[in-house]
Amino acid sequence: MKHTYLVLALLLLSVISSAQNKTATIDSMLHRTNRLGLFKGNVLMVDNNKVVYKGAIGFTDASQTVKLTTAYRFHIGSIAKEFNAVAIMMLKEQGKLSIDDKITKYLTNLPAWANQISIKNLLQYTSGVPDLKWKTVKNDADIWADMQKLEKLDFEPGTQYAYNNSNTFLQRRIIEKITGLTFNEFVEQKILRPCGMSNSLVDPDDKTLLMAKSYNNDFQQSSLIYPITGWTAVTLDDFYKWEKALESFKLINPASTKEILTPFAPNKQCGLGGGSMENNKLIIHEHDGTSLNYQALLTANTALGRTVILITNNRQNNLYDINRAIQAILDGKPFQQPKKSVLAAFGKQLDSLKGEQIIAFYNNLKAKYAADYDFENEALLNEIGYYFKSKNRIDDALLVFEYNTTLFPTSGNVFDSLGEAYYAKGDKEKALLNYKRSLQLDPTNNTAKAFIANMEKK
Repeated sequence: MKHTYLVLALLLLSVISSAQNKTATIDSMLHRTNRLGLFKGNVLMVDNNKVVYKGAIGFTDASQTVKLTTAYRFHIGSIAKEFNAVAIMMLKEQGKLSIDDKITKYLTNLPAWANQISIKNLLQYTSGVPDLKWKTVKNDADIWADMQKLEKLDFEPGTQYAYNNSNTFLQRRIIEKITGLTFNEFVEQKILRPCGMSNSLVDPDDKTLLMAKSYNNDFQQSSLIYPITGWTAVTLDDFYKWEKALESFKLINPASTKEILTPFAPNKQCGLGGGSMENNKLIIHEHDGTSLNYQALLTANTALGRTVILITNNRQNNLYDINRAIQAILDGKPFQQPKKSVLAAFGKQLDSLKGEQIIAFYNNLKAKYAADYDFENEALLNEIGYYFKSKNRIDDALLVFEYNTTLFPTSGNVFDSLGEAYYAKGDKEKALLNYKRSLQLDPTNNTAKAFIANMEKK
């Protein structure tokens, strides 16, 4: 019996020691990343349903005088759109709307194009409503006035995907029309309070206490006043409570959750970002968001009892790199220390280049700064490719992704990205070809599987 107790005690000590080593390694990696100027913000890691790391690194604003603590709130960019998506499904479950309803059932005084758009189109970003005019609108009233002046849609609803905040704006107005509450009041009363998110706020302003302020690398601070209302700022703890509310179906049932987790097409955003469900359980949930110089990333794997949350007020476009390092450490695998972002350092120069100039510029950087940037990893060129894609420079994105496949011909990920770019260009044949190549190289690529299955049905 004593021998059994001794073995159990040694096993327990081994588990504790392993956890402590992982925490220490994560802490060291994060602080080195901070010293390189690559991360300032707050971090929460939960593994096996236990907090293994929680910390704050950096400062509250551009003055660099007050250090962050885990009590500070951050804007989380597009992740805040989860609140309006969940709100829509709450109203659906209450029988107050159908997602197949046309938006004109609730919103009047819009032009005739609104008769074509369903609530589901808004949730999947397939409405065809053009993006907001960010340079001229100052508030919701300006946005509504611009909506009333629109003569036509960019495309027939339900036929294409275009991720923009016009869809978000209209969702929030429908919620207000049905409930008689402002969107902010609905979120505060019907979502934040029931979820115990007592430290979260909707639309904080520059005077709000314990609110991290975002700033760029030139220490220029951004205002907290946005031209469109309804943005929830959260703390680490409240962010985690939100994730657990989704996983436990506290506000909406599994069917509703799946509805806003299912995108219009592979690699597209939906109400909850991205993820998967099995047997009415949320298995994977991943969502990133950017707003001004805020950036946030949440990844959750319920099978592992794991959630990683990264929030920053000094955007460096590298949260996925940091997350990959964290995931490797938690899995007990070798990790790659995050390095500087070429895009953050040379984005302006890349904007001025076209075609083969981009590849020549990349190779020149590689020759000069091999130790400073992660040229050994496919992610560097992928970041540049997606940057061009986000600016609708599809041909330049294709050039970059194609070049990346020559540098990393055994990577399923680079062929996946190339397939996505061809799909965006409208070349479905080449998109399918590259997704198939990606799946050959990486049989676990569920995105490629879904795309191939969807395309071969047509």
